[in-house]
Amino acid sequence: MDQIRIEELQVFAHHGVYPEENVKGQNFYVNVDLYTATREAGVMDDLELSTNYGEVCRFIHSFLTENTYKLIETAAERTAEAVLLEFPRIKGLTLEIRKPEAPIPLPFDSVSVKITRGWKRAYLACGSNMGDRESYLNKAVQELAEDNKCRVIKVSDWMDTTPYGGVEQDNFLNGAIAIDTLYTPEELLEFLHEVEKKNDRERIVHWGPRTLDLDILLYEGCVLHTEKLTIPHIDMHNRDFVLKPLRQIAPYEIHPVLGKSVVQLYDEVKRNGEKHTV
Repeated sequence: MDQIRIEELQVFAHHGVYPEENVKGQNFYVNVDLYTATREAGVMDDLELSTNYGEVCRFIHSFLTENTYKLIETAAERTAEAVLLEFPRIKGLTLEIRKPEAPIPLPFDSVSVKITRGWKRAYLACGSNMGDRESYLNKAVQELAEDNKCRVIKVSDWMDTTPYGGVEQDNFLNGAIAIDTLYTPEELLEFLHEVEKKNDRERIVHWGPRTLDLDILLYEGCVLHTEKLTIPHIDMHNRDFVLKPLRQIAPYEIHPVLGKSVVQLYDEVKRNGEKHTV
C-alpha cells in the first residue's frame, strides 16, 4: 500500500492527566503515515483521486484542539478513528502523538504514543430459522450498514438449508456478508451479539432454533483462539451452507490455517461432506 506521510504537525492542545495541563495547554506534535492507493491520482495528476493531506492536517489540528483527553493514548485512538471515518480513501494509518512538554521531573526529549489502525476485511455467516427468516437477515445487514465502524461490501443470496448438528428443527435461511470494519475481532463479536439480541436471539439449545445467528468466519488473515472466539471459524470448512454463500461473494479468499480457497473447501465438502443446501 502506498503512503502519504505527515511529519511533526504542531498542535497546541489541552490533553493531560493533571488539571493544570487541561487549563494551560501545551504543544503536541503529530506524525502520521496514511496508507492509501496513490497510483491513479499520480498517473492522472488529479487531486480528486487522492487524499488531500492539507485537509487531513487541518482535520487533525481541529480534532485535537476541540477535544480534551487525559491520556495521549486516548487522544491517539480517537484521532485515528476520526481520520479513518472522515477520509474514505485512507485504508489504514500509523499515528504518533508526541508530548515534549510532559510534566516529568527528569531530563528527557519527549514521550509519545504510536498506534497503527485501519479497516479490516471480515466475512460473516448469517442464518435464521424462526419467524420471518428473510426479515431477520435483512435487519442484520441493515444494522451492520448503519454502524459507522462497519461498511457492508457484499451480501450473498439467502439460501434455504437443512439443519446441522442433529437437532430436529425447521430449515434455515443462510447467507454470507463481507464487511470492512474498524472493530477488533473481539469487539466485532460483541457487536454481533448485540445485533442478535436486538433481533430476539435466545441461546437455549446448542445448534438449536434461532431468529438470528451471526458468526465471524474470517478476519483479514487473522488466526485467533480465545475462550470466546476462534478465527477462522472452527467448523466452517465442514459446512456447505456456510461455504456455498461465501463462495458467491469471496470464492478465492484463502483459509489462513488450511491454505485452501473457499472454492476448494466447498468442492471438498460437496464431494465428501454432509449436504445441507437445498
